[in-house]
Amino acid sequence: MSTSRIDELSESASAGRSFSLGELVRRRPETITFMLLVAICVIVAIINPAFLQPSTLIDIGRASVVMGLFALGVFIILAAGGIDVSFTAIAAFTMYSLTVLVLNHFPGMPMAVIMLVAIGGGALLGIINGLLVHHLNVPSLIVTIGTQYLFRGFLLSFIGTVWIMSLPPQMGAFGRMPLFQFESANGAIVTLPVYFLFLPLAAFVTWWILNRTLMGRAIFAVGGNANIASRLGYSLRTVHIFLFGYAGALAGLAGIIHVCANRQANPFDLVGTEINVIAAVVLGGARITGGTGTVLGTILGVLLIVVINSVLVMVGIPSTWQRLVVGSFILLAAAFFVTRQRKK
Repeated sequence: MSTSRIDELSESASAGRSFSLGELVRRRPETITFMLLVAICVIVAIINPAFLQPSTLIDIGRASVVMGLFALGVFIILAAGGIDVSFTAIAAFTMYSLTVLVLNHFPGMPMAVIMLVAIGGGALLGIINGLLVHHLNVPSLIVTIGTQYLFRGFLLSFIGTVWIMSLPPQMGAFGRMPLFQFESANGAIVTLPVYFLFLPLAAFVTWWILNRTLMGRAIFAVGGNANIASRLGYSLRTVHIFLFGYAGALAGLAGIIHVCANRQANPFDLVGTEINVIAAVVLGGARITGGTGTVLGTILGVLLIVVINSVLVMVGIPSTWQRLVVGSFILLAAAFFVTRQRKK
């Protein structure tokens, strides 16, 4: 959501104006996502109280990290009226090539340096996207479909196709490093990993960029109308480079966290997760046409998708049916969301 809309809501509230639920939903689209999330959690908790166990909630939080990092990158591009489907290819390229590099050439590389290299490598690939989008002057969807195949093709052709089952010790240790842990009622050790902290940190940085910097104003301006934003003095080239570079950096970070969490590097991994991520961002209140959305809504959208998937596993729905159920829910929720927006 743009700053002007937040200011408008604040001023109206301070003036004593009361809002109906419909008005609140229209002004804060992420309210829909929050209500859906709460409704699902309440229903599932009534049916199966085990859903509210700390171990289940921690599993949901752990499963949200990689998707959440991807979603923040997708959101910031959607806010500017673009779309990126190459982020999983950037993550796979970064995580696998960096793992190979550390294993074969720099086995003693500190984990902090590995993280920085992953972020820098992802940002570099993202900047390539930004430059292509700007100079080719074609929709970002077309460009990122092309670079998605380009990055994956280069990875599989020149770097490797073999699963790496034995990670460098520092990467394995990072994946197991606990933020806190406890023993559940059944005696199992439940751990919230330290890499979980990267999601709230990335969310805060994204919020700060969008709401407290000139770049944030430029992003929403470009999302509203790129031609008008250009005439107002915003550099479209700078905005495109920043957007895709930032999304690429988040993808690189998500990729290396994914490797450490799973304790293996698979060059074929993350294929097909693009739809879930984009759906989470749209269900969080961001419009494909750009100009709107919030970081909070994006995180709520991620939690909604993760909770749905977790619930399906808990109730024992076969994996062959899970995509059908998730796809149907996304269509129904998106239709409801779009209908409410049109009424505005």
